[in-house]
Amino acid sequence: MNALRRIGRFLFPLLTSMLLMFVIWSVFLKAFPQVGPRVGKSPSDIWRYLVTAPGAANARRVIGDELQITLRDAGIGFAVGMTVALVAAALFVSFATVEQTFMPVALILRSVPLVALTPIIVLIFGRGLGGVTVMAAIVVLFPALVMIMAGLRDAPRQAMDVVAAYGGSRWTGLRMVALPAALPSVFAAARISVPGALIGALIGEWLGSGTGLGAGIIRAIPTFQYNKLWASIVIVTIVSVVLYAIVGVIENLVLARFGPEAGRR
Repeated sequence: MNALRRIGRFLFPLLTSMLLMFVIWSVFLKAFPQVGPRVGKSPSDIWRYLVTAPGAANARRVIGDELQITLRDAGIGFAVGMTVALVAAALFVSFATVEQTFMPVALILRSVPLVALTPIIVLIFGRGLGGVTVMAAIVVLFPALVMIMAGLRDAPRQAMDVVAAYGGSRWTGLRMVALPAALPSVFAAARISVPGALIGALIGEWLGSGTGLGAGIIRAIPTFQYNKLWASIVIVTIVSVVLYAIVGVIENLVLARFGPEAGRR
């Protein structure tokens, strides 16, 4: 029952934000009539394009095929980025010299816009899945690294001392105390990183692979396929919110099981 209440409290503002987004969308088109119905598509236009129009089935199929590629790219990038962030955070927290050596490099790379790095990434990893995965992983890596490091460092010192007193190694303390204590930070990093992975995949598909929704959105502009353009953006937004919600629900279930103070007692 506690888990259901936690999930309800998490999902309610998310659903409210989704409804508010559609309201803002409609109000924006009415407030700026110069956009025009040819370019600016309303929610009803997108519903018609994807559901009720004669060619709706084909439109859904095209966007669905592109979405599958984007979800694959984003999923692999998310997994790689989160794994590297977890390993790097553990190393940085455990060994100060490693952090002092590599953290400045990470900060420098983070300050460079991903669009500027794209040509180098494409040259090294190619225009296929490898290049897109790297771009999605980069977007995921740096915010997740900072948040997970903060969570690991917040582990209770007394519990870490108890592990050391009983002969436990540094890695034992990390596994038994620091990581459970960092669960809220890990899940928060995952929630933030899911939409980030999609953004990285879209950029990679746009500038690199030429496949998926990222490339489809760009191709729709010069060919005046504004219905497809708006529909693709709506689908990406909804998918991002749904994936964010799924991670949040898993987070609430885990924290309801172990408690927000997991690893602190």
